[in-house]
Amino acid sequence: MLNWLAWLFLTGLSIFSAVHALLNKRDPRAALGWIVVCLSLPGIGVLFYWLLGVNRIRSRARDWQQQGPGRYWSEANTCAWASHTFEIDPFRSENYASLRSLSDSVTRRPLLQGNRVEPLYNGEQVFPAMLQAIREARISVYLSSYIFETNRTGQEFVTALNEAAERGVDVRVLIDALGEYYSFPPVRRLFRKTSVRFARFLPPSFSDRGIHLHLRNHRKLLVIDSTLGFTGGMNIGDRHLAESGNARRVVDIHFRVSGPVVGQMQEAFLEDWQFVTDERYEGIRFPTAVAEGQGFCRGISAGPNEDFEKLSWILVGALNCARERVRIMTPYFIPDRPVITSINAAVLRGVEVEIILPAKNNLPFVAWASQAYLWEFLQYGTRIYYQPAPFAHSKFLMVDDYYVLLGSANLDPRSMRLNFEFNLEVFDRHLTEALDEHFDEVRHRSKLVTLQEMDSRSLPVKMRDSLAKLFSPYL
Repeated sequence: MLNWLAWLFLTGLSIFSAVHALLNKRDPRAALGWIVVCLSLPGIGVLFYWLLGVNRIRSRARDWQQQGPGRYWSEANTCAWASHTFEIDPFRSENYASLRSLSDSVTRRPLLQGNRVEPLYNGEQVFPAMLQAIREARISVYLSSYIFETNRTGQEFVTALNEAAERGVDVRVLIDALGEYYSFPPVRRLFRKTSVRFARFLPPSFSDRGIHLHLRNHRKLLVIDSTLGFTGGMNIGDRHLAESGNARRVVDIHFRVSGPVVGQMQEAFLEDWQFVTDERYEGIRFPTAVAEGQGFCRGISAGPNEDFEKLSWILVGALNCARERVRIMTPYFIPDRPVITSINAAVLRGVEVEIILPAKNNLPFVAWASQAYLWEFLQYGTRIYYQPAPFAHSKFLMVDDYYVLLGSANLDPRSMRLNFEFNLEVFDRHLTEALDEHFDEVRHRSKLVTLQEMDSRSLPVKMRDSLAKLFSPYL
């Protein structure tokens, strides 16, 4: 009798969980997968679904947005000049005006003018600039990173942050709870008994937030005194010193930002800080436009707490607005069907599309899955290049002469759907010229990938790549 009641309970719970997945999962593949798991593995499947498959982050984020400062960005941070911008370059162009309208609709922050965005290359340029900014800080230092290593570079940052806190600066450091284990000892130990305020994003626990090992904070933000910011794809550690000779060294690009959009970067950090610590924050102070700041910029916070898969929407919108060329540089390239369709459609209407990927990837499974997709682009005329070692972690997308999408997100399902990411969209001719020059230099020393090369892979390699592709939504 007891066994029969237990079986009845587990069956009912499995059916309830399967119906929950059916009604709440937007992706039919995810819904079908969880339904199969719940019904075929009574008990265990249900446990996995409620621990890993249910997104409590979105409802939790809405709660603290309503209980905390509210949606400050929609009430106070409006664009007084918005009605006039369509008469300003580049928005006289129909494609850029359309792209701006799309972003206005799906993001929750306005486009701000008067910004300057400067590319910095590798740790040799990035780390000295960030350390100098920390040492010169007088009011606040807000640092968020996925990985914060405790090697020599990490130690320099720890020292600079501690010294800033000792002189009375409000120093806050937010590290992803999984990313911190890329280095030992974890960096939080170095901040014990210091004046630095340290927090971890979503440490594993059985709280109301769940375990959520697959939901990570991948954002990289440094905001100094509400006036100067750094963002991009670079973590903190020796591996980003490209001239070090380290076999694991990485080449990358980070960006120094000044102007009103730094306020949006600070807002993104404080939203994460409130989510982790439950500390409420007040309104954000937005800096004024900078001299010679010609960039129109918008901060884009993306993640499972948001209403839209906004990075995917903006990416597809940007590709559809291209008229002359699209240039993409990314370390991880696992596109979904809308992106594949948009790139191929752009090529077929005469847009020149070029993609640079690393020849040697630090994640082999991702590289295998990526190879399984390349023939779909090559057959229509997209030009794809493999950048020689060391591993290239640089990531940005450019459309024609004015538009750049840069930040922490990769072109893969994890960044588009699971990770908490921060990107900037920038309309700035000077920035695109600088990145065009960098792109040309990298392309010149990269190897062109051909359709014949992809077709001539051996059967075992094709099977390996296609098997990795099956798991691409989870890589």
